Amino acid sequence: MGGDPCIAGTRIPVWLLVQARRLGSTEAELRKAYPRLRAEDLTNAWAYYRSNRDEIEQQITENESA
Repeated sequence: MGGDPCIAGTRIPVWLLVQARRLGSTEAELRKAYPRLRAEDLTNAWAYYRSNRDEIEQQITENESA
């Protein structure tokens, strides 16, 4: 995914999940939309975001303007 951090074993970028959550998606909705996601994957995505907030925020901004 162009160097964007993704969920292990998938091409789902962390920024996409963070943005979806921000827009109101629940974890259950995310897991339904992306059946390969496990609860552990989402926990790891939120932890990655907390540790790398600036990076993920920049990726969200770049993808909103694309």
